[in-house]
Amino acid sequence: MPYPHEDPSLLELVRRYVTPGRRYLRLGGSVLRMGAAEREAFARELAEATGGITADELQALLDGGWRERRTAAWLISVAGRREYRARLGALLLAGEDPYAGGAYCLALATFATAGDAELLCAYLDRFLPRLELSYDQGPAIGALLHIDTHLGTGRAEAYLGPGGLWERWTAGPPAKAHEPAAYQEAVGALCAFARESSGHLYGSGVQRPPLPRPTGHDSPSTRRPAQ
Repeated sequence: MPYPHEDPSLLELVRRYVTPGRRYLRLGGSVLRMGAAEREAFARELAEATGGITADELQALLDGGWRERRTAAWLISVAGRREYRARLGALLLAGEDPYAGGAYCLALATFATAGDAELLCAYLDRFLPRLELSYDQGPAIGALLHIDTHLGTGRAEAYLGPGGLWERWTAGPPAKAHEPAAYQEAVGALCAFARESSGHLYGSGVQRPPLPRPTGHDSPSTRRPAQ
């Protein structure tokens, strides 16, 4: 993994896309606590960054550390760049980015296809049995519920039934107080923000597929933000 202080070209990308206004820290639950004016300004700022980054630059960020990967995943979400699905899925399944995994889940939720649900299920199958680990199981189940709502499917039900993997994981040890519905609402709210930001891409001439509209339980909420 290259490090910015060792790679001048990566350092330049970090300064341009990752660290302005501590962007990498604001991408996530912080968005849900912003006032209307700050939210609008940040949505425009994110759209400008999304419209300016190239495929090679995105790849370079995905090859970096968690700050770079988290930012890249958000820019991919705003642009709706589904060609990065497999890479994001592989990064999520590796379980190596405790501060970026929620962003990978968000990107898959914004794509909202059966293929994205498959990747989230693969993650849950791998990490819910690890009772001692509290990684990104919450954002993953929230993203899967979001996709279920969008597609009219019920993939998450296999994990949420009595005695299922989710119940066993939350029971621990250690015990975990995680509510799937709260994660679904948080993921839905973050997807709504990504959609708001993507709306500003029209003026930049960027071509991208439309992000799914919210349905059912995916209305914006300020409950329990995902990473």
